[in-house]
Formats: sequence, C-alpha cells, structure tokens
Amino acid sequence: PVAVGPSRAHRALWAVQKSCSSRGTMAKRVAVVLAGCGVFDGTELHEASAVLVHLSRAGAQLYAPNIPQMHVVDHVKGQPTPEQRNVLVESARIARGNIKDLATLDVKGLDALIIPGGFGVAKNLSTWATQGKNCSISKEVESVLRAFHAAHKPIGLCCISPVLAAKIFPGCEVTVGHDTECEQWPYAKTAEAMKELGCKHINSQVSEVHVDTRNLLVTTSAFMCNAPIHHIHDGVGNMVREVLRLA
Repeated sequence: PVAVGPSRAHRALWAVQKSCSSRGTMAKRVAVVLAGCGVFDGTELHEASAVLVHLSRAGAQLYAPNIPQMHVVDHVKGQPTPEQRNVLVESARIARGNIKDLATLDVKGLDALIIPGGFGVAKNLSTWATQGKNCSISKEVESVLRAFHAAHKPIGLCCISPVLAAKIFPGCEVTVGHDTECEQWPYAKTAEAMKELGCKHINSQVSEVHVDTRNLLVTTSAFMCNAPIHHIHDGVGNMVREVLRLA
C-alpha cells in the first residue's frame, strides 16, 4: 500500500503555524530605556532584570541616553562621590553590552516602550529628584515618549518612571502604589505631586497594574513599595504582559 499523508506544502504550513503559536509574543519588539546602573543613581537592577526576564520570549532592544549622570552614588555609604560616569556606558552593564544610544531609536520599527524605575529616572532622564512637579524631562526621553504616544503604541512604566507620563501627558491615569505615606509606602508623596500635575492617580497593590486605555499607559509601583523582591517581580511581570497584550 502507498502511504498517504500531508503534502510538503501542508507540512510547511503546519510548521509555520506551530512556530507562531509557540513563539507567542516573539513578534513584538519592545524598546527598554535604561538610566544607568544602580538604584540610587541609575536604573533599579531588579526591576530591569524582571522586565528583561518577562520579555525574554518576546523581543527587546535596550537604549540609554549618551549623557553624563547627574552624580555617582556610593551604594554602600549612600553618599555621592567625586566620580563622573556616563548613562549609556553604565546602562551597558545591565544590557551585557547589547545597547544603543537613545538618539538612534526609531519608533517605526518598535511595538512598545518600557522604562524601569530607579533614581536615575528622576536624576538622569528628568530633574524630578531636585525639582519635583516643576521638573524638566530630557529632550530625547520626552521625544521618545511622545513618539510612542502619537503612534498609539503602549508604554510601560514602573516605580518612579510614571512621573514622566504625569509630566508629559496631562490628564493621564497612572499608579505609583498608594497616596498615603507609611512604612510600606515610603514614597507616597509622589502620588500627590502627580495629582497636582493634573493626572489621575490610582491606588494599587504592588503586584497590580493600572491600564490607562485612552493613553495606552501601563503602570505598576514596583519598589515604590517596601516589599520583597518576588512581589516586585510579579508586579513588573503583570506590567510587561499588559504591554504585550496592547502591542
């Protein structure tokens, strides 16, 4: 008897379908913008790592601005040092060297944007650390945020980075956790400053996210909450999943 089975064309089609199904979100290309390396003067490493772990089945391209850091902090003493460092060079430590100058980012080839937190957001990507609601945003960072917003592509922000959206997109909805300061929420005054900018703050738990469907903003509190790292990881994971869902 002659064996009867699927044709070569059918087998090829099934292989493509199976590949697409197993890859899931791999077709999504997400820009991740870093702000240095270290919680007190750059990007918070656990947040960046969580973002990259949850994006590892999708596609991520890392960027950072090629600018000097505001300052360098001795993370043992918690005090500034006389050193001078570059944001792009320091961010390359997290990216394992695979990182591009933020000035080269082209929104047309990307599906979404994510910015992890850390004091570098408030010191290197903006002047929030010294000026609060009266801060300015780095021109490159503002240009990138506005480009994704104008293209109706989702933006994920965690920890302190939602202040960037609060400053640039009046009336947007974001969360940095809670708006009442306590031991668990030591940075809750940030929410009040954001409200004064005209945005709507949504109280949330550390593992939760808020999705502003009108502006395609996905935010979560991360280390704005005094919580164990695994809770931070879960919240960041939920943020990444929502960003990929919207992309």
